[in-house]
Amino acid sequence: MGFDDSKSREYQLCPSILSADFNRLGEQIQMLERAGVKWLHIDVMDGDFVPSISFGMPVIKSIRKESSMFFDVHLMVTEPGRYIQDFVECGADSITVHTEACEDLERTIQMIRDSGVRVGVSIKPATPVHDISHFLEDVDMVLIMTVNPGFGGQKYMEETTEKIQELRELIEEEELSVDIQVDGGINRETLPTVLRAGANLVVAGSYVFNGDILQNVKEATSTIKRYADSCEI
Repeated sequence: MGFDDSKSREYQLCPSILSADFNRLGEQIQMLERAGVKWLHIDVMDGDFVPSISFGMPVIKSIRKESSMFFDVHLMVTEPGRYIQDFVECGADSITVHTEACEDLERTIQMIRDSGVRVGVSIKPATPVHDISHFLEDVDMVLIMTVNPGFGGQKYMEETTEKIQELRELIEEEELSVDIQVDGGINRETLPTVLRAGANLVVAGSYVFNGDILQNVKEATSTIKRYADSCEI
């Protein structure tokens, strides 16, 4: 029987502001905080590693002034090591980089660690878990993309469920304390799927921001809490 770290895992909903209404961004972030959300997922895209361009340091610096949430910054950019210190200075609490975007992932991980924030590494749906397995001792979190990165509102890719399971089994076998985050296509149907597979940090964009934000957060966090509670029995 493998190591069971389920009792010590931190389960969190991580709303992605990529799906927020930027005309009301500050207001919507305040709504999330009132609803008890602890983590805010911030996708930074450069138009090179992924086709889209999102936002960067000025936006993060601006919202940092008004929010006490944990800023979970996901860099979908080529050679992200160039910008680590800049994002830390803007208020990032965690920085996640893609193995596919780094010429020297080990060095980039060390740069993030040296900057004093949490370290995350991400893989695309087509990238095997094996590609980052030897870095697990060096990171705090692995982000498994459950859609191809670059656009919001995509459908969850069913084949990624097995990758979440594989990663959770590997973490337990090695008796590590590493969070598994998932991002892409999360809704009321797929949320239980990723939780059962082993994810404990769940990024959600349109699921949170489309419609009644407070009600959406309540529904998602209730599902997450039920699952977390069942793991403690």
